[in-house]
Formats: sequence, structure tokens, C-alpha cells
Amino acid sequence: MKPRLVMASALMLFLELALIRWTGSNVVHLSYFSNFVLLGSFLGIGIGILRSGRAKRLPFYSPIVLGVLVAVIAWKPVTVNRGGDSSVIYFTSLNTTGPPTWVILPVIFVAAAVVLAGPAELVGRCFGELPRLTAYRYDLIGSLIGILAFTGLSFVGAPPIWWGVIVTLLFAVLMVPQQKLTATALSAALVAAPLLVMVGVLFHESTRPENSWSPYYKVQTQGFEWQGVPLLTITVNGVPHQQAIPAESRLQWEPQYGLPYERANAGKAPKNVLIIGAGSGSDVAIALKKGAQHVDAVEIDPRIRDIGKAKHPDHPYQDPRVTSHIDDGRAFLSRTDKKYDLIMLALPDSLTLVNGASSLRLESYLFTLQAFESAKEHLAPGGAFAMYNYYRETWLIDRLALTAEKAFGHKPCVDKVGDDLQQAVVTVGLTEADQTCGTAWAGKTEITPPPATDNRPFLYLFTDRIPSLYLVTLGLVLVAGLIGVGIAGGGSSYRRMRPYADLFLLGAGFMLLETKSITGFALLFGTTWVVNAIVFAGVLIAVLAAVEVTRRFKTPPVKAMYVILAAGLLLSWVFPDSWLLSMPVGLRALVAVVIAFMPIFAANVIFAKRFSDTADGTASFGANLLGAMLGGCLEYAALLIGFDGLLIIAALLYVGAFLLRPKGSPAVAG
Repeated sequence: MKPRLVMASALMLFLELALIRWTGSNVVHLSYFSNFVLLGSFLGIGIGILRSGRAKRLPFYSPIVLGVLVAVIAWKPVTVNRGGDSSVIYFTSLNTTGPPTWVILPVIFVAAAVVLAGPAELVGRCFGELPRLTAYRYDLIGSLIGILAFTGLSFVGAPPIWWGVIVTLLFAVLMVPQQKLTATALSAALVAAPLLVMVGVLFHESTRPENSWSPYYKVQTQGFEWQGVPLLTITVNGVPHQQAIPAESRLQWEPQYGLPYERANAGKAPKNVLIIGAGSGSDVAIALKKGAQHVDAVEIDPRIRDIGKAKHPDHPYQDPRVTSHIDDGRAFLSRTDKKYDLIMLALPDSLTLVNGASSLRLESYLFTLQAFESAKEHLAPGGAFAMYNYYRETWLIDRLALTAEKAFGHKPCVDKVGDDLQQAVVTVGLTEADQTCGTAWAGKTEITPPPATDNRPFLYLFTDRIPSLYLVTLGLVLVAGLIGVGIAGGGSSYRRMRPYADLFLLGAGFMLLETKSITGFALLFGTTWVVNAIVFAGVLIAVLAAVEVTRRFKTPPVKAMYVILAAGLLLSWVFPDSWLLSMPVGLRALVAVVIAFMPIFAANVIFAKRFSDTADGTASFGANLLGAMLGGCLEYAALLIGFDGLLIIAALLYVGAFLLRPKGSPAVAG
């Protein structure tokens, strides 16, 4: 039973991560709303746990729906429909197709819930056969194995065919009984048919020569010539993203890419240049052509850098004057003492979110007021800071210019290129004398939003309200959750879960703590997939440690653990992530781990003590998981109150859990 539980839990986590990655690469909405797959997964896992006590057959619906979902998405991939709400910006192609966001997201949400409910049923059946904490312990071990397996495949750049093969094998082992030949054959057919369709689709996608996989995207390349010039187009997740163009041709066709070198350093060639968002190398090639003596090229995606290294016509990464770094730009700045004559943000516009954070994009922490101040600290005397992109909206250009003005103390140069995409170059010198403007920025207007900050790093959000797009979709998600739980439990789910309202709130609070940890470590150490994987694994290890401590040692009473939890939340509030940024990296890591994982550990000791003596293990565990889904929805409150504000919501949820805890039970007595 224990090996089966570990295997089912590993399948559950692995499948969840694979769905988030694969659907996001083919349904571009999910590049910006990957959290909805996570929410659907939590709902499905909660429903599966609840069903496990009454379902008598194996959950064959799960592989069937998975096979259909993969086949349908591969047959008709979806791109973002940019018409409509302009209060949030998507960087994508202009020619868009597909149903509106409010339709496709709930469909994917429901499908993810159904798919994940199957492995969760298998987990829930094991919970009924083992002591509570023993079952939870092996569930956590399996989840950790699932995360490590997917992380390892991401590290080696494995295409999705391998994800499909692993999922298929795990389903086969878990769902094909061995007792009777007829039952075995029937089960094998029900499991194999849809999964073979899935594997076939993924094999076709994985073996196409233009496709490769980075830890963030499905990457496609196409080489051709235009006017006798060799070009390489790089598409990620179905969206045109970059072109590798010889520097001479790019400056001839689009001279604005040379403007930072004219506006900065009185037009003199910069000696040391830092390029953040170096990509396939075109911006690096331009810096070399403009006379840079050394270039630090920072790119977050190793696959895109490697493509540029192999195929860029100018081969800039092979130049001895260039040092490339696979890193997050903000994290690189926090770890280096070097000074630069020019620091450049070269079109860093990711098409994906940080996994596990509802609204944090890979580049979000590059465009905050604190990030600009950090860039200023790394400029040599006479140096300058510049950025360019297709900004789509005038208010966004003004917002970045205002941020530069506040960080540097004077107005920047702003050069706008006359097209519908609002391309612009913003350049600001260390002092006003260090910049030469063709056109000075006119200044902010009444509609210019204030600068983004590390606490609220939502550059592309125009309003100070949650966009209607998010509210409508979240409303549909919650309605689907209420209906799904009612159907799954045959009308008894809510009655069974009613005694475990405190566990429901503990799940919601834990989800907010996890999100705060993910976003905090992303700021402190980078938004890279490596940091993200380490944090996810660290959270699971902290939870597992809480379970082991509860199983093996006499822990303080629940009331005392709530006091420790409150102290941990207060510590996180008093010492925010911005305070930790000033520390050396080693000390920063140590303090960040203590501050982030102290409340997580305390919260899970509380959960373990409460869960160990519940009368209905599947109902109590399901309530906790469904609470996590609510916590995932509450994450979007950060758009209004910032990530630090999530601590307040988490604290209120834990107060509610404390008040709703059963009085006088053994679990409370500790």
C-alpha cells in the first residue's frame, strides 16, 4: 500500500506540472493564467479525495479526458484574443485567433480538475488503509519525487513525449489489475487507448525538427533570407518572440536600436555594457558594433541563448569580449559589484508567469522603482541606463519614464517610433549631464500610473483594480468548484466536510504562505525555473519535516503552535524581502529560509496534529485541498494590496481556523 501511495502521489504532482507546462505552450491564455490550471488541479485533487471513499471502480475517466484534452488542444491551439480589456497588456502577435479568455480558461480548468481527480482517488483509497500521518507522510514523499522528476527532465531539456511516457506508465501500473485476465484486458484497453493517442500527439510534436523545449517554453525556429540577409525567427509558445539579425542590417532597418548609444555617454562608445534580456544575441552584436570593450549578456532562458550561440549570423556569443550568464537580470545585479557605462533592458518581455504565482511574470521585478535604483547603483561615472520595447500603450511608456525620473532624479530621454505598437526607447543618464536627448520626456499626465514596486510589481496593469477579465474568470472557477464538489459527493460532501472548516481555512492560508514564499525568493534570488523548483521542493520538505516531528516527538499544544505561527507571520511582515536584498547572498539565503519556512512549518504542525485524529480522513484532507483552491483565488488580491498584503489575509484565515478548531479533542490538547 505504501509504494502504491508514493506512486499515485508522484503521478499526481508530475501530471499537474506537465499539464501546466504543456497547456501553456499551446493555449497562450495559459502563459498568463497558468494559475488556473493549478486551481483546477486543486479542485480535482480535492474531489478525487472525497470520491475515494464511495467510488467502487477505478477512475478510468481520468486518462480518457487527458487523452481527449491533449488531442483537442493539439488539433486547435489557441492564441490570445487581444481585443477587449486593455487594462492588462499581453505581449503577443497581432493576428490572434481562438475563443475568448472567459470561455477557454474555465474549459481548461474543468478538464484539469477531471484529469487530476483520477490520481487523487487512488491516493485517497490509500489514505483509508493507513494511519493518517503515515499516509500523509508517504503522500508528501511521492509529491517530492514527482517534483524532482519533472525538474530533472526540465534540466535536460526533455521534450513532452517523455512526460507522456512517464504518465502512461504510472497510469498503467496503478490502474491495470492483475487478478483476472478479462478485467486486466478491459482495464488495459480503457487506460491504453486514450493515452496512446496522447503519446502519439506528443511524439509528433516532440520530433518536429523546428521544435525544442526550454524550461519555460516550446521554442520553434525558422531560418530564411530577406534581401540577401540571413535571418532567424524564434517563436515561443506559438508567438513570434525574437529575430536573430546581423547588427549592421538591424541598425539599417531599425535605427532606433542604436539610439541608447547616441543618447548616453555623450555619444562615446561605452567600455563596459550589461545587457539584460540578451536573448539570441542581436542586442549583444549591436553593442559590439558600437565599440563596447566588454559585454555581460544576461539571459534567463538557456535554450534561447544556445540557439543564438549556434545560429546567430554574427556569432556574438563566440566573441571574446562577451561573457554570457544564464540568470535573472535583477538577481544578477544583486550579486555583482561591477560598474557599467551602459545597462540595457533589451526587450525583456516574457510570455509566461512564475509557476505558482498568479500574476508574477518572469520580468516583473526588472521594471520596479527599486530595480531602477539598483541599476543606478551599478553605473560607472558618466554611465546611463536604457530600455526599449514595443510597449503597445502610451501610458506604459510614461509609467517607465516616470519610474526612471523618480529613480535618477531627472527626466529621461524618450524616443517614440511612429507605429501602432508604440515602440519607444527610454534612456536616462546617471546625471542629467550624462544624457543627450533628441526629445525630452514631456512629463507625466493625469492618467500616468505610479511606478511599479517590488511589493506590487504589476507593470502592465493600468488600473488599481482587479481587471474584469480576472474577476469573471475567478467567479466561474468558484462556481465550477461548488458544483463539482456537490456532484462528486453525491450531495453529502458538504455535510462530511462541515466539521473540518478549520482545515479548509488552514489550506487557504497555506496556499497564500506558499505564494508569498515563491514571490519572495523570486525577488531575492531570481525568477528562474531553478529557484522556483527549489522553493517548491523546500516547501514540501518543510511540510514533511512538520509531519515527522509531529509523528516522532511530543510537540507543543495547538494553541502554542498558533502563537509560533503568529510570530512567524509577524516576522515576515516586520522584515520584508526588500530588507533582505541588502544582505550578502549567503546570509540573505539563511535569513530568507528562516523567515519564509518558520510559519509554513508551524502551520503544518497544526495541520498534522489536527489531521491525525480526524474521524473522516478523506473528508478532512479533501477540505484542506479545497481550501488551497480558495487560497489560489485569493492570491489575486495581491493586484490590489501587493504581495506583503497576502500576509494579512493569511493571518485572518489562520485566526478563523483557530476559532473554528474543535475544543477539547486530543488533537487540540497536543
